[in-house]
Amino acid sequence: MAKNNYNYEKRQKELAKKKKKEEKRLKKLEKTSDESPSEDPLLADDQNTSI
Repeated sequence: MAKNNYNYEKRQKELAKKKKKEEKRLKKLEKTSDESPSEDPLLADDQNTSI
């Protein structure tokens, strides 16, 4: 009988978890970037003005 490679399984699980977390982060970032211009139009104008 073959010996289980627990380190390989653990690494694959960690990579899957990391990939899922990254996708979730990108989705959240995309969602917030879509909402940002409509939420605070005054703040966007303030950034363009120089003192």
